Amino acid sequence: MRSDELDTAGGARSARPAASAASTASTASAGAGAERRGTVLAFLGVLAFSGSFPATVFAMEGFDPWLVAIGRALLAGVIAAVCLKVARLPLIPPRALWPSYALISAGVVFGFPVFSGLALHLGASTSHSAVVIGLLPAATAAFAVLRAGERPKPLFWVACAAGAAAITVFTVAQGGGSLTWPDLLLVGALLSAAIGYTEGARLTRNEPGWRVISYTLVLSLPITAPVTAVLASTTEITFSWTAVAGFAYVGAISMFLGFVPWYKGLAMGGIARAGQTQLTQPLLTLVWAWSLMGEEFGLETVAGALAVLVCVAVTQRSRN
Repeated sequence: MRSDELDTAGGARSARPAASAASTASTASAGAGAERRGTVLAFLGVLAFSGSFPATVFAMEGFDPWLVAIGRALLAGVIAAVCLKVARLPLIPPRALWPSYALISAGVVFGFPVFSGLALHLGASTSHSAVVIGLLPAATAAFAVLRAGERPKPLFWVACAAGAAAITVFTVAQGGGSLTWPDLLLVGALLSAAIGYTEGARLTRNEPGWRVISYTLVLSLPITAPVTAVLASTTEITFSWTAVAGFAYVGAISMFLGFVPWYKGLAMGGIARAGQTQLTQPLLTLVWAWSLMGEEFGLETVAGALAVLVCVAVTQRSRN
């Protein structure tokens, strides 16, 4: 082989590693960009969810708590059906996915709205509820670990236990030495949301987030529509601008629009990474409770929120 041929062959071989390295760097950069976009989208979802408790309180000024909890899903379901029809998509997902959609529905369509709404109705303040629900990111991560079969570091479970202990101490102290019914209802809301978030994030890996929540809401209509009709005809309704605005918020934003960037963000950024944005939800809710409702809270509430934030931050960073 001539020297010029050797030079050409050698140059080709040396170019291959360089091209491979450039391709790897490009892939890594694209992955990092997707994670950042996912985190931003997830935060938009958290921002929408953070107003749910104040909006629920406003809605219950004119509507029965059960009507608020179930009726919001009917409103969101109608919006979801319209979106699916506009997109020329079937109103019902493949039958093989119905069990997963049923799990999401049980968690975020029925479980969280009913449990949290009743807790607020029975006297739990918005700020108190925000602190208890502050453990939601850790609970979501725990369900994701169990559902995905991952093996987190022991520090993950230590931090989860510490967060649960902090929540227990806070709620017992606020309840005068014992757990109250609102506290137990908030725990039910916490677990319900964690299940719905985890299963929804799993489906969003293969399906756009807006379709996941839309199919969930449409499949729930055979229950939410008749139950809402009965509640609307048998309970007292007092219309006011704040009550209607609160109901519209929890129906259109908390139950539907908020889930669109939330599920998409979890799918793009990963449940562990993008889910960290939910650390801000308790503090955001405290801000809304103070600015919109004039609700006052003491240093123990802020301390409780910060303690939960620290514990959840550790769980998120020690999952893998």
